[in-house]
Amino acid sequence: MAQCVQSVQEFIQDSFVPLVAALCSEEAERLTRKNNLGFSELVKPFCRLTSEVHMRDPNNQLHVIKNLKIAVNNIITHSPQPGGIRKLLHDVVSVSQPAEGLVTNVITAGDYDLNISDRSVKASVPWYNNWKDTLMELNTSTFYSATTPWFEAYRESFLQSMPASDHEFLNHYVACMLVVSSGEPEPVEQFLKLSQEQHRIQHSSEYAYPKWFIPNTLKYYVLLHDVSAGEEQRADSVYEEMKQRYGTQGCYLLKINSRGSNRGADEQIPDPWSQYLQKNSIQNQESYDDGPYTVISNKNADHLISDGLDNDIQVDGLSNNFKAHPLQLDHLSDTSSSFDGTDYIKTTSSLHESKKTSSGTPHGACLTLTDHDRIRQFIQEFTFRGLLPHIEKTIRQLNDQLISRKGLSRSLFSATKKWFSGSKVPEKSINELKNTSGLLYPPEAPELQIRKMADLCFLVQHYELAYSCYHTAKKDFLNDQAMLYAAGALEMAAVSAFLQPGAPRPYPAHYMDTAIQTYRDICKNMVLAERCVLLSAEILKSQSKYSDAAALLIRLTSEDSDLRSALLLEQAAHCFINMKSPMVRKFAFHMILAGHRYSKAGQKKHALRCYCQAMQVYKGKGWSLAEDHINFTIGRQSFTLRQLDNAVSAFRHILINDSKQPAAQQGTFLREYLYVYKNVTQLSPDGPLPQLPLPYINNSATRVFFGHDRRPAEGEKQAATHISLDQEYDCESSHQWKELEEQVVAVVNKGIIPANFQPTQYCLNSFSDNSKFPLAVVEEPVTVEVAFRNPLKVPLLLTDLSLLWKFQPKDFSAKHNGATKELACGNDMIGAEVIAEFLINSEETKMARLKLFPHQTGELHILGVVYNLGTIQGTMMIDGIDPSIGLQAGKFVYNGMSVRGRQDLEIQGPRLNNTKEEKTSIKYGPDRRLDPIITEEMPLLEVFFINFPTGLLCGEIRKAYVEFVNVSKCPLTALKVVSKHPEFFTFGGNTAVLTPLSPSASENCSAYKTVVTDSTSVCTALMSSASSVNFGLGTGSQPEVIHVPLPDSVLLPGASIQLPMWLHGPDEEGVHEINFLFYYESIKKHSKMCHRVLRHTAVICTSRSLNVRATVCRSNALEDEGKGDNMLVFVDVENINTSEAGVKEFHIVQVSSNSKHWKLQKAVNRSEDKDYKLASRERGKLCFKAVRCKNSGENYTFADVVFGNEQIISSASPCADFFFRSLSSELKRTHTQSNMFQGAAKQLFDEAVRLIQKCSEVDLNIVVLWKAYVVEDNKQLILEGQHHVILHTVGKEAFSFPQKQESPEMVLLKFFRPENTSLPTRPTPEQLSNLIKTSLHYPESFNHSFHQKSLCLVPVTLLLSNCSEADVDVIIDLRHKTTSPEALEIHGSFTWLGQTQYKLQLKSQEVYNLQLKACFVRTGVYNLGTHRVFAKLADQVTLFETSQQNSMPALIIINNI
Repeated sequence: MAQCVQSVQEFIQDSFVPLVAALCSEEAERLTRKNNLGFSELVKPFCRLTSEVHMRDPNNQLHVIKNLKIAVNNIITHSPQPGGIRKLLHDVVSVSQPAEGLVTNVITAGDYDLNISDRSVKASVPWYNNWKDTLMELNTSTFYSATTPWFEAYRESFLQSMPASDHEFLNHYVACMLVVSSGEPEPVEQFLKLSQEQHRIQHSSEYAYPKWFIPNTLKYYVLLHDVSAGEEQRADSVYEEMKQRYGTQGCYLLKINSRGSNRGADEQIPDPWSQYLQKNSIQNQESYDDGPYTVISNKNADHLISDGLDNDIQVDGLSNNFKAHPLQLDHLSDTSSSFDGTDYIKTTSSLHESKKTSSGTPHGACLTLTDHDRIRQFIQEFTFRGLLPHIEKTIRQLNDQLISRKGLSRSLFSATKKWFSGSKVPEKSINELKNTSGLLYPPEAPELQIRKMADLCFLVQHYELAYSCYHTAKKDFLNDQAMLYAAGALEMAAVSAFLQPGAPRPYPAHYMDTAIQTYRDICKNMVLAERCVLLSAEILKSQSKYSDAAALLIRLTSEDSDLRSALLLEQAAHCFINMKSPMVRKFAFHMILAGHRYSKAGQKKHALRCYCQAMQVYKGKGWSLAEDHINFTIGRQSFTLRQLDNAVSAFRHILINDSKQPAAQQGTFLREYLYVYKNVTQLSPDGPLPQLPLPYINNSATRVFFGHDRRPAEGEKQAATHISLDQEYDCESSHQWKELEEQVVAVVNKGIIPANFQPTQYCLNSFSDNSKFPLAVVEEPVTVEVAFRNPLKVPLLLTDLSLLWKFQPKDFSAKHNGATKELACGNDMIGAEVIAEFLINSEETKMARLKLFPHQTGELHILGVVYNLGTIQGTMMIDGIDPSIGLQAGKFVYNGMSVRGRQDLEIQGPRLNNTKEEKTSIKYGPDRRLDPIITEEMPLLEVFFINFPTGLLCGEIRKAYVEFVNVSKCPLTALKVVSKHPEFFTFGGNTAVLTPLSPSASENCSAYKTVVTDSTSVCTALMSSASSVNFGLGTGSQPEVIHVPLPDSVLLPGASIQLPMWLHGPDEEGVHEINFLFYYESIKKHSKMCHRVLRHTAVICTSRSLNVRATVCRSNALEDEGKGDNMLVFVDVENINTSEAGVKEFHIVQVSSNSKHWKLQKAVNRSEDKDYKLASRERGKLCFKAVRCKNSGENYTFADVVFGNEQIISSASPCADFFFRSLSSELKRTHTQSNMFQGAAKQLFDEAVRLIQKCSEVDLNIVVLWKAYVVEDNKQLILEGQHHVILHTVGKEAFSFPQKQESPEMVLLKFFRPENTSLPTRPTPEQLSNLIKTSLHYPESFNHSFHQKSLCLVPVTLLLSNCSEADVDVIIDLRHKTTSPEALEIHGSFTWLGQTQYKLQLKSQEVYNLQLKACFVRTGVYNLGTHRVFAKLADQVTLFETSQQNSMPALIIINNI
């Protein structure tokens, strides 16, 4: 149980006090009414004695009475009715509420804030681990007691309002005060009338109520004198007469009203009556309440009549001042035997108003502190001289009567009983006894006299004698099977045993249990059973037997009284929490039960309090269904009590937690929530919008998009993909776009990226960099995508959904910012899109896109969303509904319940982790995606692609068109496009923007510039030249950044232009994503935004076409007037197309070369058929002779070897464009690879090494142009294309597409120490072999007559050509013999005649003829290539000397004639 203000002993003593009746004359009542008090009310605060009192017991032993209290009441001649008592108790509990903000009664236990008593909690709770540590802390902390004043008030009122019964005398009147005013004409005669009236009430059969203790009731005569009215001498004379008539012990002169009512109220006199009258005001409703209470009973309606203190009853012409009972009903129609029925009480006037009114009325206004002392002295005199002597005398009389009666009648019977049946009579159990609760004793019965004596002893705190009498009476009653009397004796015997000083015997709890069971089951008297439980539970609690007390309290809960059950269940819950090992869950469970019964009893505030206390235990423990039930009940009770904020909070908790309730229950919760919320908003319609809990918003998933939505494709026009909210964020792709933008910005700003450069971000999300304020353009929409999630199983309908924003206008064009003033809302500044209806199905996540249209520059802050939250009728068809229907107005039927509210968008930035302080603490950076800066007007470009292919053959050339449209009101300029794949497209060269179409080209719709060739020029190459500068590839320029050739470099507002665009299929097959970034600027420079970009991603699927390989080797033939600079170029073309795209065959129409140093001269193995056709999987070899160009400048020399009858001018667009772009890409790739291989420390090559390596380098590029014939839809199409092969080194094979490098095999890791001395890099043998080119000139066959001359001498010329640009020392050694037997067998042997070794020095590019002679002795086939050639640079000593071997045999045939 909860802690009480009083101790148990004080509580029991104050519950059973001597009762004194008060009978006042009309004039005496008028005197007390000057103070707004009746006589009984006047003396009530002074009824407790402040000093000890002594009296003697029947054995003449002195007995001390401490802290005695008496009760003075008006005589009530009708017993209280059950309905009135129920109303009284209901009101007492209603008025008593816990003090607001009382935090001292709250104890933190574990995770709980619970009301715990002030006893130490020492044991840990097994089901909750955290309790152990917490309880150790509680052991050493200070506790505060948790009190329940409403229970104490109920208990006090219940005990005071108990009707007097015949089986006990505790509620019977012991004495009666007769009060007469000294101002009456004949006071003594008035005393006589009052005495007669009291005698008539007590002894007449007309009045069954009130009950009197003994027939000879003590009458105490009180003369009331009004000091302010004077006549003090008359009062003294009347008092003297009274003393002579009634004795000094039986009368008293009480002087009051020393202060006149006309005095000023400047003197502050304490008001001791207020604490009593607040309780009494509940009973006396006629003075303070505006209207009566209505008690609605089970069977009928009873109307309670107010206690009229001025409503006197006239009997026999006398003014009688005994009253109707304050709980008396106007008709006795309530025939229920139950004292406390299941009643629901409605108050028609507020108790708080009555409280306020009563407290506002002053009491004791005519009384001074002296008068207070006089009243206190009066009560003391009455008790000392009148009441206690009377009680002492009565106890002696009763004791004497009992002794004498026992001697005559009982002693013989008892002796006989002992003789025949033994010394002890066994007590029968309760179940064996018959229902004899109706047995009545006559008033003079000795059993009742014993009980009467016991009650008197109990009232004057003589508990030992009282226990003895109760114990004796109990035996007698049980023998007579008078169960009601026996239960009463058992009850008081147990209480007396407990209250005995020194505790000579333990508290007999079984007495109480037997009494409770008897009252409840046999006597059917729940009132007496409840009194037993209240007394016994308090005693058990004082002995720390909380478990027994809780069981006792729970046992008395029943369906007949909700209020009683609620109070007892609550006290049982407090018992559980005060146990040695606190039973927290039992506490919470019984608080829930108590709250339920409070609610049924109409005690809404107490019900709410119980549920809130239980919620402390249930919350956060995973018991979601219990939490939902408690929150739902708290919400309803709070709403009933008009605590709307609490109701909203409770319902909010039900909805925001992951509920496990079924859909129907969730729908109920939601409707209740909406109803409560609507009532809250109606109270303050002009207040701020409330925060709504549904639907959930994933703040971090909020995305912001700046700009217009992308236009869809129109026919053959395909709009640039740009960026939209439909695209998923790709970190790698985002990084690529940023690099492209930085690249073009660096080119525009002459290689430097400005310090204030901010990459353009059109779409902001949780992955983008949101640390800076984003930039938006005026008159362009800002779209915010909000991620809503519906956690419920019922659909939610949001209506009138829009963004909530704040705007500060600023002028960015001026040098200084204008005044920033906040504007709440205004469509002239910002236009907002409103979504009429937005449906979110059950447990669905759905995105809403809301737009704002800024019309002025400034700073925009998007705060949140505002909407009406509601549900729809007919949820059966929602699951299969199309989500888009929710955006169409009028599709759904409201159920009439929707509330308007808001939700804020609060996005947490990324966690900072840079500095040491940030790493050791938790700090988050800003996220400014919802705070865009609206800048001045900027141009807006839209790009459309016409006839843009989705599939190409590798190397295919296709012509398309690009349309640029300026849809803004500003002209744009400096249009550029940047891409990582510049070899994929071109807009043409600088000199030829639009390639003129030849008649042949127009017939075939060729993308190339062609001319018809002359039949005579078939074999030889056609020459032309071009510079890379003409195609945007000058020195130091970025090939990725391409200038778009706009007329006058400006695109005016609303203007559009179409430009041709040639596409070149990538060399690798597969799907290619090629990114274009279009960059443009405004003519007018802005401070915030310098440029804009437009993105486009082209997806091209390429299929295999041709595979081209090429090698170059030096020609042994040194022709052309002694010039040895000629090479052979071998081109290997293979058709690797698998006819997937319907390709029939490929035609090689032209092979072109372009180089600064070399050119193709002619085709060597040209067949008669001019056309080269390659069907599927066919392979063709072409051989060309290449010669050095005469004029080597910066220009590239283009040579075209035509195999058809029209020449494609390779030095014009688009052929040259793609060649130069692929060349730059190849150079960039090889440069990157060489950097990777070389590492950070580049080794310096020796000059000699560089010269040797240069001999084997060749700078020759081959372009193979082809046509493919494709059958598609029974139509034959001609496709064109070109492949590039870049030849770097002599003898090394080159490919048209990059080869995949095989990953090296795994090898063991070797650890070694690098040596500091780095060896000089030596050139490879292949490079050394290219220093000197040799060629043998001789007749292929030689006829000789060996019969005539046995030796055959053949002249042979050895040509030596220096291929390097330095002087070379050459050694020719003719002594070399072939050692292999196979070579001897095949070729035979011969001998060189003359000098066997020659030493020469060849100048740069020099050709030297050396005449030799070979000697043969027989016929045969001989290999003349047996000589060895050694070469080294002239300025070197021995370094790099090596043999120069001829790779090809020099065969000669010797014939005999």
